[in-house]
Amino acid sequence: MSSGRIEFSLRELAAAAVALAQQAEAIARVAGRYRTTLEAGGTLFFAGNGGSAAHAQHVATEYAVRYKRDRKAFRAIALTTDGSALTAAGNDLGFEEIFSRQIEALGRPGDLLVLHSTSGKSPNLLRAAQAARRLGLGVVAMLGGSAGPLRALADDAIVVPSDDPSRIQELHLAIEHMIVELVEQELSQ
Repeated sequence: MSSGRIEFSLRELAAAAVALAQQAEAIARVAGRYRTTLEAGGTLFFAGNGGSAAHAQHVATEYAVRYKRDRKAFRAIALTTDGSALTAAGNDLGFEEIFSRQIEALGRPGDLLVLHSTSGKSPNLLRAAQAARRLGLGVVAMLGGSAGPLRALADDAIVVPSDDPSRIQELHLAIEHMIVELVEQELSQ
């Protein structure tokens, strides 16, 4: 890769981050939802597909183990990690139900479902959001581009102003790191 292409990619990422700064209040509001959920003894559930599934696992671990501070464990689960549940639900119910079935089994009112999607169109995430709403869970969506139909199912959404899945995922992780840092700081005092 040429240095010109690298410079272009970094400038593109920086431009998307600068544009995302306009959503600072929304990010703070979402951080408040995470904090409120955890303070009340609720669970944060994370889900996504592909690279967003990896982000779900990464972020859930930051809560359950630690981010920057030694502190008590926070209740967080990535719905992307149980291979038996994913394959049984996919085989028996259809791939569209792999996350919704887990929400039906594990979710309870007061919990929060956080969905990561670059398009906002994945049927399994849409079904998970519908199940969460039906069961009284809050729904947050980390989206990109036009946000898709998932935005309408979320109580709060942060939309990265880019159509490039790579830039969207990079900024989703940056946003989640900002949020966990805030939550960890506020709940560790």
